[in-house]
Amino acid sequence: MKKVLFFSSILFLAGCAGNQQKQASIDHLPYPQTKKVDTTDDYFGTKIADPYRWLEDDNSEETKQWVEAENKVTYDYLAKIPFRQQIKDRLTKVWNYEKFTTPFKRGKYYFFYKNNGLQNQSPLYVQEGLSGTPKVLIDPNTLSADGTTSLAGISIREDGKYLAYNLAKSGSDWNDIVTMEIGNGKVMADTLHWIKFSQAAWKGDGFYYSTYPAPTSHAYSGKNENNKAYFHKLGTSQAKDEMVYEDKKHPGRGYAINVTDDQHFMGLWGTESTSGSSFAFKDMTKPNSTWISVDTSFKNDYDLVDNIGNMLLVRTNASAPKWQLVMIDPAKPQPENWKKIIPEGNDPLEGVSLCNGKIVATFLHDVTDKICVYDTEGKMEKEVPVPPLGVAGFSGSMKDSVAFFSFTNYVTPATIYKYNMKSNSCDVFFKPNVDFKSDDYESKQVFYPSKDGTKIPMIITCKKGIALDGNNPCFLYGYGGFDISIKPGFITNSVAFLENGGVYAVANMRGGGEYGEEWHKAGTLCNKQNVFDDFIGAAEYLIKEKYTSSQKLAVHGRSNGGLLIGAVMTERPDLMKIALPGVGVLDMLRYHKFTIGYTWATDYGTSADKTQFDCLVKYSPLHNVKEVEYPATMVLTGDHDDRVVPAHSFKFGATLQAKGKGSNPLLIRIDQKAGHGAGKPTSKQIEEWADVWSFVFYNLGMEIKGLTLNP
Repeated sequence: MKKVLFFSSILFLAGCAGNQQKQASIDHLPYPQTKKVDTTDDYFGTKIADPYRWLEDDNSEETKQWVEAENKVTYDYLAKIPFRQQIKDRLTKVWNYEKFTTPFKRGKYYFFYKNNGLQNQSPLYVQEGLSGTPKVLIDPNTLSADGTTSLAGISIREDGKYLAYNLAKSGSDWNDIVTMEIGNGKVMADTLHWIKFSQAAWKGDGFYYSTYPAPTSHAYSGKNENNKAYFHKLGTSQAKDEMVYEDKKHPGRGYAINVTDDQHFMGLWGTESTSGSSFAFKDMTKPNSTWISVDTSFKNDYDLVDNIGNMLLVRTNASAPKWQLVMIDPAKPQPENWKKIIPEGNDPLEGVSLCNGKIVATFLHDVTDKICVYDTEGKMEKEVPVPPLGVAGFSGSMKDSVAFFSFTNYVTPATIYKYNMKSNSCDVFFKPNVDFKSDDYESKQVFYPSKDGTKIPMIITCKKGIALDGNNPCFLYGYGGFDISIKPGFITNSVAFLENGGVYAVANMRGGGEYGEEWHKAGTLCNKQNVFDDFIGAAEYLIKEKYTSSQKLAVHGRSNGGLLIGAVMTERPDLMKIALPGVGVLDMLRYHKFTIGYTWATDYGTSADKTQFDCLVKYSPLHNVKEVEYPATMVLTGDHDDRVVPAHSFKFGATLQAKGKGSNPLLIRIDQKAGHGAGKPTSKQIEEWADVWSFVFYNLGMEIKGLTLNP
């Protein structure tokens, strides 16, 4: 999401007069004349025009021609920025370091991903035991010429014999599931097609999965409904898979199945949205057992950690907005009978795993991780020695005393530690070698007031000793939605910005999960304006404290964060110099009509409800573009994005170009053979960030020393 660079003998300088004088010759842009159609919708007596509705048809030849025309304008503009290649070269150099993920164990094998540096996709490795020789098990780079086929998920049977892995093409959420024998690396004949938002849950000689009916048209924008769960037996065709669950009365619900490691229990989750679910389980040791419901309200969330004997260990936010860990007796599954193992505390309980007969719990304390070890009765025994101001992903096995965790923050690449559960000691297992002087930089967490006085955390990263004179270029990132916490992670793609005097800031607004469900709810539905106010407050704090100025500020967000940027730039176009809304939800009146957009209604509400419509129309970016001067803008999307369909960005970009005043560029960059972001190959990531930083450096008046602009 965020990353970083250095130009050894070349420096970027801010405020060069020559740069400002020559900019106009690049920025006089011949935008395509986008056709308008006479389309109007009536929302409770309010008529809303939608002149670019035709751009929602991503299959039409007319839309494809429009995409080509817009990309030509954008790439012609970017090509005239003289330091674009230098930025790409620096990105390539800093990206080129060996990367490991935290190892995890199944059966006698350890598995991990490793990227040698610039591989488009990270291969999956396997080794037998801790002392075994690693070998490549799956290399997705061999599956497509351009690296756009990615591993979207894996599921390994507990004994380590079989692997089922998801393959995604061109960034689409539609996957294939392929099976493999791990011992000999042989790909089996079983391949399942048109799988969405599901991985294999192993049971004996097969696995459970769920999916939607295969599309007959508009595969990347059609609405997804009528989800069903199936069981696939190895060695048979997908057509013979047994349907094990469906809900004909509720076509908008999705379902997921999971199985405990010892295959004693099976869990079933039903979802109507991105938060809240139903939860039921089945005792698989009993013939003809039936589902036992724990919760059918869809108001709470449940995570079946595992079972301890005949009892279920469950992490839930039911009656605990910051989550709790409970033990559920299958014979008495009602909430009043739950045994609290780790009660709700001051910090959200983010995750739980079992390791060496102990419970390992990860808490989120002011956006950074804390890991604690408990016995199975809930008595805390020790805290794992994790470095400060960062995040740590933990991986362990119930049967082993050796575990692993990774640690990263904004200036520290992910380092893997081997942790001994018995001695509570850890050693560096892998430390990357990156071309970046991390000791020269620091991160500082501040708490600033939002419009209503709520204190919002923000982490600011910059070079040590930077002058707070209001002249520093600043890049502010935010998300603020869907109970998702934005935590520190090494910003490889942003190194050049830091190295040349940039300030990199991340605000942790309401709507996210940083402080539990109450924090999340405070940024949803008609409270969504709180999120935008929180972000505006972050920008105003950075300006007030002289980290930057409005003429030196760039803002960025992706997905729900793309909505954030669209809303803030239309509400306060004076606040920033550059806006970068990425793969954003920008048409808030029609978002629910595409793919699985309707499941976002718990965060957004929908235009089908009068009260919610009145809130949505006030901030929907597409419907709040006015005839004013907007900051220099580059809208980012992918032509295969079937989560937030590119029509959002198409319509918003066309509207900006039609109404925007002044000389600031208003561009849209449409990545081809790319989706919402997951699985994007390294080469495409480097290309995108080279273009983003070229646009930012150029429009903030930053220049590489020794070069002159010749557009």
